[in-house]
Amino acid sequence: MSKPMEKKEVLQAIVIADSYNENLQPFTGTSPLALLPIVNVPLVDYTLETLCRNGVEEVIIFCSNHIGEVKQYIQKRQAERCSWSVGMTVTIISSTSCRCLGEALRDLDARHIIRGNVILMGIDSITNANLAGLLEEHKRLLKVDAGAVMTIMLKDGVPGMRTGNEVMIAMEPSTRRLLHHQRLALQQSKGSFELPLELFLINRDVTVCHGLLDPQIAVCSHMALPLFADNFDFLTRDDFVRGVLINEEILNSRIYVSKLAREEYAMRVNNWQSYQMVNLDVINRWVYPLVPDMGISQFLQYYKCYRNNIYRHGDVRLARSSELAGDLAIDRHSSIDENTYLYQSTVGQNCTIGKGCRINNSFLFEGATIGDGCILDHCVIGKSVTIGSNCQIRDGAVLGEGVEIPSGMKIVKTLVQAAPPDSEWAGASKKLADRAYTVPEEQCEDDYNSDDDDEVKHLNQPIFLTELQRAYSPSIYQPSDDESESGEASPVQEDENIFLSEVVESLKRGFGEQTNAEYLILEINSSRYAYNMAL
Repeated sequence: MSKPMEKKEVLQAIVIADSYNENLQPFTGTSPLALLPIVNVPLVDYTLETLCRNGVEEVIIFCSNHIGEVKQYIQKRQAERCSWSVGMTVTIISSTSCRCLGEALRDLDARHIIRGNVILMGIDSITNANLAGLLEEHKRLLKVDAGAVMTIMLKDGVPGMRTGNEVMIAMEPSTRRLLHHQRLALQQSKGSFELPLELFLINRDVTVCHGLLDPQIAVCSHMALPLFADNFDFLTRDDFVRGVLINEEILNSRIYVSKLAREEYAMRVNNWQSYQMVNLDVINRWVYPLVPDMGISQFLQYYKCYRNNIYRHGDVRLARSSELAGDLAIDRHSSIDENTYLYQSTVGQNCTIGKGCRINNSFLFEGATIGDGCILDHCVIGKSVTIGSNCQIRDGAVLGEGVEIPSGMKIVKTLVQAAPPDSEWAGASKKLADRAYTVPEEQCEDDYNSDDDDEVKHLNQPIFLTELQRAYSPSIYQPSDDESESGEASPVQEDENIFLSEVVESLKRGFGEQTNAEYLILEINSSRYAYNMAL
């Protein structure tokens, strides 16, 4: 009698294509977040390439804004037979009424298209991590704990730096079961943190980790979406985590933590400061194999790589007296004129940069035109922007698509859009030129908050590009061992814990069995050498 064939589980992933906030204005006002360029490649290509490399067979992109543009781009890339389109199905599901992650997942649950464990991530999450390994880890947890509803991925953060993505957690060290979760404010007013006392009374062992980066990547079991459907107050993933932790026994659900290894990269692009960091990390090859010269989502080499991390397309016009200092990506059909200096920047397709310009930590999108003698410092220049001669754009300024800046103008730490804002915000906007209006501060604040606490409100405030601290390197790979802000805050390291427990067990057993003291010394010394413990 033949055995029944086992049905193979299709590996699925849910990608949320919207951030549901205004942190990347004015770009997201006119274009989809999925098409935000990172080193001249849209975010969606990084996400889909990562999922394809991890063996994902079916991707569901949930989209609420700029739906037509996202569909058109995905269809175009599939027609081009890009690398992620081979062997992976991408389906776009849209709903213009969804205004938060919770509503998106409730919509997907009602469609009954998720058939088992699923990878959940945002389109703004960039990683080279082993997501297939994370999925297998979650499956192993399910065999031990049927209530394992989610495994969240976290990464050691950058010492002394806040990006808006840091969290403090408490977990059970032996199982890595999450016990407490708290998002950290950008500007911490207090020098200390509060943890509930019952956390330590109920649990025998607790490990506290501070300053971990949360790239918003997780593996969910089949129970996760129904929990969102049953609890309408779950608007964000933080709401979900908080609700599960408070009602673990009632919901019979638990959340676990997976910390990335030092050599793995994960970062979320949810504000302009983190946008700058991720661009530099990609240029500096920390996201390998997602690096510019390997042709992200392509089967051919797109850029040539030169010394000092300079990536240049073959079709670039470069004046002999121009200076490329390092950490640069310059796309095709772009031209750089005489005596112009560039450092730690990206230049998109069809850009024109005039004579005598200084461009530092700036990101130029497709079709930008920069006049002679301009200074661009820590800024973002949107698609088809025109800047006249002798202008200064600096200190976190962002110019949206189609903005035109007259000669001699200085714009500092301002968000600028080409058209006047809606009448609701017209009074709060300032006209800078015929095609340049400031984005009102009120328009940058998300009015759909899931929580009124101060620690959550900061997530919906614009974060401008600023000079990165020297400790950043740039990379989140190598936090200094002396000053690492993240990591486990328990007073005893894991290896020491294991060694001490083995010593105690040996002594107990030796005392009970009246073992020769010399044998005990030999056994303890063996453990000491195994765990590299000094006397």
